[in-house]
Amino acid sequence: MAPSDQIRTGALPAPEMLRQYVDRIERLEEEKQALMADIREVYSEAKGHGLNPKIMRQVIKLRGLDKQDLQELDAEIEVYRSALGMI
Repeated sequence: MAPSDQIRTGALPAPEMLRQYVDRIERLEEEKQALMADIREVYSEAKGHGLNPKIMRQVIKLRGLDKQDLQELDAEIEVYRSALGMI
């Protein structure tokens, strides 16, 4: 019987294992919420020092790209801005 069939028929092989996974996920979700609150606090602090959180978020996303992907993205943005008469 496939795992999805087991779930539909109520024949879970190990309810305790399921409970452990759910508990772990719930703990991680709580940690994630705490981290998100910490991140919001850092952005707020940066804003208090005159930095723009919106720009910081964009820069953080861009830092995750490799050089080639970043160059391609910049070129494509330039094309779109030009097409819209923004430059």
